[in-house]
Amino acid sequence: MSDKKKLLMLLVEDEEDMLKAIRLRLEANGYEVIPACDGQEALMKARTEKPDLIILDIMLPKMDGFKVCRMLKFDEKYQNIPIVVVSAKTQKADIERGKEMGADAYITKPFKSEELLKTINELLAK
Repeated sequence: MSDKKKLLMLLVEDEEDMLKAIRLRLEANGYEVIPACDGQEALMKARTEKPDLIILDIMLPKMDGFKVCRMLKFDEKYQNIPIVVVSAKTQKADIERGKEMGADAYITKPFKSEELLKTINELLAK
């Protein structure tokens, strides 16, 4: 057993099947996963758990992912946490808005889990 600390991922997704699928894939790759199902819960957990990386859906109940991303990226305490947006919003304007709100990467659904893992590895290596 490695005594290396597992990296902590905050996974924000309101669709249960998608949440389970991504969570299983992340855990299979050695990450610890904290789930959140809406924007308010995501913001609260990001602030209390201080994850190593956040995977964030855009279309969420209570507060959309754009707002969650912006609130974290404009807060000095949390601005260095990489955020990967994973969204069904595929329009160029949505992707640009995600980047404007501070997202470090934007992946459109449907996606291959290899693409997500590669993006995570690249961001954590910075």
